[in-house]
Amino acid sequence: MMGLTNCTNLQHLDVSSNMLGGRMPNSIANLSTRLETLLLRHNHISGVIPDGVGKLINLSVLDMSTNLLQGSLHAEIGKLWRLQYLNLGENMIYGEIPSTLGNLTKMNTLYLQQNDLEGGIPSVFGNFQNLELLNLSSNKLTGAIPKEVMGLSSLSIFLDLSHNLLDGSIPSEVGNLKNIGKLNLSHNKLSGQLPGAIGECQILESLQMEFNLLEGEIPSSFSKLKGLQQLDLSHNLLSGRIPIYLEGFIYLQYLNLSFNNLEGDVPKEGIFSNLSAISLSGNDRLCGGIPVLHLPACSTETPWKRHKSFAFKAIIISVAGVVLCLIILLCFFVTRKWIPKSRMKSLSIFRLRDMHVQVSYDELSRATNGFSSANLIGAGSFGSVYKGIIMDHGSERIVAVKVLNLQRYGASRSFMVECKALRNIRHRNLVKIFTSCSSVDHHGNDFKALVFEFMPNGSLEERLHPNAREAHQSRGLSFIQRLNIAIDIASALEYLHRLGPMPIVHCDLKPSNVLLDNDLTAHVGDFGLARFLVQTHCESSQSSSSTVGIKGTIGYVPPEYGMGNQASTSGDVYSYGILLLEMFTGKRPTDDKFKDGLNLHKYVQMAFPEQVMDVIDPRLFSAEEYEECMVSVIKYGLLCSKESPEERLEMTEVAKEMVAIREKFLKGLSP
Repeated sequence: MMGLTNCTNLQHLDVSSNMLGGRMPNSIANLSTRLETLLLRHNHISGVIPDGVGKLINLSVLDMSTNLLQGSLHAEIGKLWRLQYLNLGENMIYGEIPSTLGNLTKMNTLYLQQNDLEGGIPSVFGNFQNLELLNLSSNKLTGAIPKEVMGLSSLSIFLDLSHNLLDGSIPSEVGNLKNIGKLNLSHNKLSGQLPGAIGECQILESLQMEFNLLEGEIPSSFSKLKGLQQLDLSHNLLSGRIPIYLEGFIYLQYLNLSFNNLEGDVPKEGIFSNLSAISLSGNDRLCGGIPVLHLPACSTETPWKRHKSFAFKAIIISVAGVVLCLIILLCFFVTRKWIPKSRMKSLSIFRLRDMHVQVSYDELSRATNGFSSANLIGAGSFGSVYKGIIMDHGSERIVAVKVLNLQRYGASRSFMVECKALRNIRHRNLVKIFTSCSSVDHHGNDFKALVFEFMPNGSLEERLHPNAREAHQSRGLSFIQRLNIAIDIASALEYLHRLGPMPIVHCDLKPSNVLLDNDLTAHVGDFGLARFLVQTHCESSQSSSSTVGIKGTIGYVPPEYGMGNQASTSGDVYSYGILLLEMFTGKRPTDDKFKDGLNLHKYVQMAFPEQVMDVIDPRLFSAEEYEECMVSVIKYGLLCSKESPEERLEMTEVAKEMVAIREKFLKGLSP
């Protein structure tokens, strides 16, 4: 960077998506004052933003996102008065947002998401009269949402303040966002009622308010939001009936009203006729709806009409008095039980649709024998997995407890995105999650864990590549077992890409993330790197809770990701193709023999189809009846792992063809 300081006419500098590391050089402040564009995104640059960055007074675009930058935001940035695009998201920047940013009145786009910023949102952001996009998500921001920010009528792409600690009510100025496309205020501590003014945002396509403390009824003014495609009001304190007008929202693809206090008849038309598109769990007083919801029939009886006598009123008053006493006693008990434990409360921020299990740190510690190394069954990028036993409705349940290592950069974000991914998806070939725990340990340190169904047969990794101790225990997989597992994985990906509530890209498909149950049925797990394709803007805004950096594991990552391309379903297809080749050749994509341009795909391609049996896992029985089906399997492994995304297949087609191969194989075995 120092050598560029002599380029006095330099106007544009882009070194994005390289492997640049080391500390941010102070010499960056000595670059040409004529510099208009500075792009350093997607590298491994650490350190702090230099004090003298304010000297680059002609900058209109500054992007240092997805690095390892620390320190606080310099007030000096406020001197870059020409700045229109600022992206410092996905770093480790801490401290408060300086009010001097309000000087940047030409600002059009501002990303500060996924850092450790604290304090309030500066009201001077109201000066951004040209701002179209604001993302402050996944920080530690506190206080109320300034009405000056909520009233920025220029916001037209999206406003994302999710995953912070914001409180207070939602300002009525939200009605000024008449051109906003997406509004995300989820995962905060917002209270009060949903403002009816939101109904004025008639261009709105996505509204996310989940995991707050909002109460009252869903406003009738929401009936104006006919362009909504996604509406999530789950995990609040909303009451009243589900508005019938939601039946007429023809563009609505996803509706989550779960875990509120809603009551009454559930509509049956429109989106309410599609079970996979709605979630209504945790509203115990709902009734009716389509039969597959299995809700009780709505009663037309009005019992109050039969009890109008004075005696009945006296009974009601007496019962109310008893209930009030019980409530007081209960509050006293809860206060005595929990408050002395200081911060030892457990906030279960996520519950599965049909599960109401809530666990604390103490319970998980007991379940895993104090997170004993004897209970350790696996370790990954962001944490460790322990085998445990918890009580579920009076009976013991064996579970897998994934404890996040919050000292690892990105672990908290991984926790949030995994919760979001698993909250509304359900498939027989996806790992089932029971609950999560967000609490503190006995030392007052933050603690986050996910509790999954235990898989007794471990991971596909262990079966394909057993260690020396396991190699003699006959834990290998036969051809048909591997084929069944391949079909299970394809079915899971087809669901994630096409059949679920919203398209999801897994981004980290590999053998260690495929778990096997008692019957060797495969279950895809670990959604810590997942991407959500419900949003279509630039990658840093695709999902406020997505993790960043390398999207996957070396060997399974598609080549286009290395060039900075966005995550896509075709990326998962590539990973599946490599996994398929690994399953039937027994060779990892990172095998020592793959060097000097040779990789697993090319290795198999050179033998295909005539010598394909020469590269097959020697543990597989190589009878002639296998060969035709083996060639077909390898064919689809090669098609899926092609270098060009455009040449790869869709998972729907792959799943269908893999099933056809199995049917042909089984038919060939029958007498």
